[in-house]
Amino acid sequence: MELWLQHKELSLRQLWLGAIVGIAGVAGYVATEFLPLLVVPFALLYVALFFINWKTAWWVFLFFIPLSQELDLIEGVLTTTVPDEPMMWLFLLLTIVLLASRPRSFPQWWLRSPLTLVVVLQYLWMLVAIFCAERHLIAFKFGLAKTWFLAAYFVLPIFIFRKKSDFKNGFFIILLPTLLTMLVINYWHYQLGFAFSLIHKAVGRIYYNRVDYSSFMSMLFPLVVVAFVLSKGMRWWWRALLVLTILFFLMAIYFTFARGAMLAIAFAAGIAFAIRKRLVNWVLPAFFGLIALTVVYMVRHNKYIDFRPNFTHTYTHFTFADHLVATFRGEDMSSMERLYRWIAAVRMSEDKPLVGVGPNAFYFNYKPYTVSSFRTYVSRNTEHSTTHNYFLFMLVEQGWPAMLLYAALLMVFFAVAQRTYHRFKGERFYQHVTLGVAMMLAAGFIDNFFSELIETHKVGALFYFAIVLMIILDQKSREWALRGEVA
Repeated sequence: MELWLQHKELSLRQLWLGAIVGIAGVAGYVATEFLPLLVVPFALLYVALFFINWKTAWWVFLFFIPLSQELDLIEGVLTTTVPDEPMMWLFLLLTIVLLASRPRSFPQWWLRSPLTLVVVLQYLWMLVAIFCAERHLIAFKFGLAKTWFLAAYFVLPIFIFRKKSDFKNGFFIILLPTLLTMLVINYWHYQLGFAFSLIHKAVGRIYYNRVDYSSFMSMLFPLVVVAFVLSKGMRWWWRALLVLTILFFLMAIYFTFARGAMLAIAFAAGIAFAIRKRLVNWVLPAFFGLIALTVVYMVRHNKYIDFRPNFTHTYTHFTFADHLVATFRGEDMSSMERLYRWIAAVRMSEDKPLVGVGPNAFYFNYKPYTVSSFRTYVSRNTEHSTTHNYFLFMLVEQGWPAMLLYAALLMVFFAVAQRTYHRFKGERFYQHVTLGVAMMLAAGFIDNFFSELIETHKVGALFYFAIVLMIILDQKSREWALRGEVA
């Protein structure tokens, strides 16, 4: 067991053996078109790599996150994403083994972090909500997925990100496959004339939908900007490549026509400014205060009824300009449908304010709580989507404690980010990395204010990845400050 947990290098013989097995699998699939001949050899190779060098296996896992796709195991009952979710199962096994055999290997600075405390409290309250859930099977599946998610993205990175080169490698390992998906999707979209109404078709099966795709890009975009800033002094062609990458990201995000992703980028820039000026601790309280005042205004004397849609004028638009105009006029289908779900979620929470209806149970319970005057053409909800707001998602499915813990997590994260950034004074690389990670989560916060993507395997990965990287950076900043004091 000790040998397995150690970091071992791959031998040349093992590399050649793996290459031969992989080539044989591809050749067999090409000759017979029998899919298992392609899948099984690579799955076996990955398991072998995991037992030889689990850290290298984790880097491979990171590379496949943007490329993974949803797969129906039992249609309408059981789905997974491949290949990243089966990889998470292995990392959950590793985490359990580490906890059982080497609990002291988990660093104290990670255990003592306020961010770790909030995430642990979230997890424990989720277990309470699962126990009290109305639909125990789907709640249990939600809990399992959350468990291996946290193991892969929130626990194991503390053993991997140690040096500057690890942060650089992590950036490029996730950027390159993301760029590949963007190239493919934009080529498909180009063939469709970059039509606003056909973006979902262009996204295909690579991402869940255009919102998932645009959110993932909006969260990675700040890291590309930071990479350009840090490239100062490097060769001109390298900086030119990064400029082209930035422009490609902006173009790709624009052609998703996702208003939330565009707003997310602007908010991320605002967070970076607030961190540098030591103002970030006021941003979220001001944001939450504004939302609370808006809710009070809407609820008082049932004012929200005045904003009900005109059923004959509320529809899906076919150009982005019409889409934006309709948003401000209250005639946009998606915006009005969000309001329809938000009202239902708030009314639902009144019946089960403490523990909610249980994870993944919103769809099965919300229809009786809707207000019919806000109904739109898509209110049948054939895709089984949920609240379109992560705060309300937590409120209605896991109760007030879950929603408040999510709000606390965000405020603590940005407070830690601000302290970490200023503690790194004189350390340019880590200062900018801290800003990049903070902006990544800031973009994710806005994306999830209009959706609930933290439970998805791509956006959720970046969300928890940002949190654990901030914990690591916080510790490094303490070490940097201590060295300064000693000197």
